[in-house]
This record gives sequence, structure tokens and C-alpha cells, in this order.
Amino acid sequence: MRYHNITKADMLNGEGLRVVLWVSGCSHHCHACQNAFTWNPDDGLEFDQDAKEELFCELEKDWCSGITLSGGDPLFCKNRKDIAELVVDIKKRFPNKTIWLYTGYCWDELLKQAKTDNYLDTILHHIDVLLDGKFVLRLASEKIHYVGSSNQEIIDVVKSLACGKKILYIDNKEIL
Repeated sequence: MRYHNITKADMLNGEGLRVVLWVSGCSHHCHACQNAFTWNPDDGLEFDQDAKEELFCELEKDWCSGITLSGGDPLFCKNRKDIAELVVDIKKRFPNKTIWLYTGYCWDELLKQAKTDNYLDTILHHIDVLLDGKFVLRLASEKIHYVGSSNQEIIDVVKSLACGKKILYIDNKEIL
């Protein structure tokens, strides 16, 4: 897996102050994407042990609420194995930190894929919040927290998997 950047003390991509990993690779190619430079899976830097330790160093800090995985798309097929390993390691070492993940895939589509994709299933069972759906310029709004267009949803993954139905997560409140 390759990545473009690690942002520290970020407060725009999830609740609290977070570390953000911006991965390379995306097949959605949303019109007017703010991160189109991350689409090519061969661009950026190799995600190696040094990059992983840089993330973990930030996660060790008391002020850090957790990590957000963005890009590109962390669930781009070529990223899934490495993302699965990473989220398992994070949950093991930092069980009180939250993992937020942005993807262009929709929740129902991911649930179907996870039945035959063990990496995706592992990812879904180790993240806390999923921000799903493609960015749609005509639905863009600055009034929405954490996502760019109104078709995108912020999903409480833990509660959704536990009860078997999608539970939305917005500003620490469930919306049924």
C-alpha cells in the first residue's frame, strides 16, 4: 500500500484531534473530488514500518482521539490487506482510540462484499465509524459535518453490526 500524507492533530476528519492517513488508490473518481491526486495507487510513498510507527507515536498521545483513514480510498481493493492488518494492530495496541474510515463504497455494498472478502470483513469488525458514499457535487454542502455531500452517511459500525441494521452516527448522536 502507498500513501500521500500523515496529518497530525487534525480536527476536520472526525471527532476530536486525530491522526489521518491519506492512502493512495481510488476507483470511484468522483467528479470534483478534493483529493483526485490520490487516485493512482502507484503514487505516493510506500507504507512501511516507519510510517506505521509515525502513526502509532501520534496515537500514544493523550490528546489524540484516534485515527482517520482517508485518501484515495482505504477500501480500494489493493489496499484492503494492508488496511486490515493496520486496523487490527491499532485496536490491539490502542483499544480506547477510535478508527474512522472514509470510502466511496456504500454500506450495503460493503456488507455484500464482506461475505466473500475476509480483509473487508476484518476491517469492518475493527473500525468504529464509516463515512460512506461517493462525493456528489450537486449535493455538496458546507453545513454537513465530516462529509462533503448529503448522500454520504456517517455510520456507527459497531452498533450497526451488533444489531443487524444501519445506525447513523452524527455528532455523538444516533439517528435511526
